[in-house]
Amino acid sequence: MAKYKYLVIRFSSIGDIVLTSPVLRMLKKRRPDAHIHFVTKKKYASLVAHNPYVHKVHVLEDNLPALIKELRAERFDYILDLHHNLRSFVVKNVLGEKSFTFDKLNWRKWLLVNFKINILPPLHIVDRYLETLRELRVKKDTKGLDFFIPKEVTLPSSVEKVAVKDGFVALITGAQHATKKIPVLKMVKLCSMITAPVVLVGGEEEFEQGKEIARICPNVHNVCGTLNIHQSAVLVERAKVVIAHDTGLMHIAAAFKKNIVSVWGSTVPEFGMYPYFAGEKSKIFEVKNLRCRPCSKIGFDECPKGHFRCMNDIDYRKVADYVNELAATKKAP
Repeated sequence: MAKYKYLVIRFSSIGDIVLTSPVLRMLKKRRPDAHIHFVTKKKYASLVAHNPYVHKVHVLEDNLPALIKELRAERFDYILDLHHNLRSFVVKNVLGEKSFTFDKLNWRKWLLVNFKINILPPLHIVDRYLETLRELRVKKDTKGLDFFIPKEVTLPSSVEKVAVKDGFVALITGAQHATKKIPVLKMVKLCSMITAPVVLVGGEEEFEQGKEIARICPNVHNVCGTLNIHQSAVLVERAKVVIAHDTGLMHIAAAFKKNIVSVWGSTVPEFGMYPYFAGEKSKIFEVKNLRCRPCSKIGFDECPKGHFRCMNDIDYRKVADYVNELAATKKAP
């Protein structure tokens, strides 16, 4: 029987769940005999199901009382609430075990969004997670993020032909909100200036725009909407360079220590969600000192001001030049 049993709560989303991975690893190393359970929404369960530091995954569907009944039967020693919302509050209070709760610092984010007053700590969210667990004496390491791909995952044959190309660039086209995304015409411009093959990775909603970009740019291959999250991770892991928005696959790329060229729109790295321990040549591109930025802590469906300068004013020639420089760099023997 395990000496300690921990419950980690993080219901969503892809990037946020990947960012909990160092906590799981460091906690397990602190208590090798412990059992770590993770609770998340059903659609995200596969992100942690193959993590060797996780003993069991519990899923939230539509029935919170049923989930609480399941969790209560486990008799946890500690609850680590890394989500901090109403449902996690209910879970903690019903279970009644000692808990540690992550402070989202929402009022500080509100000040930055609404008055451009930045009093956020200069810490990545992973380091803030670890500060939450200070009482557990978890020792920080420098191994970065983890992402575990099941051994049985393979790429479709049509994608496999693209994925074996030497030095291809993966361009992550999607994001949860439109104001985090590079506009399509800017993507076309960017791709046209990149000399290496470019593979567009995204969801079904990006398929049509990806198809149009590939029609215009002969070096582009569109696989948007054709891969699941683990297949997308395989492709990202094989890429020489990854171009990404502030989105989940950016953090998966960081777990593989890829050189990430991240392009930021309505959100800002100061929120603490920039690539964590990614490749040493990773670089952030953003329009600084724009009076309306950040306009939100998560993004909007369209620019509130109508001009979308945070993305439109980025110097995509500089982005392309840097990507070309990284793509041309040979691996050390």
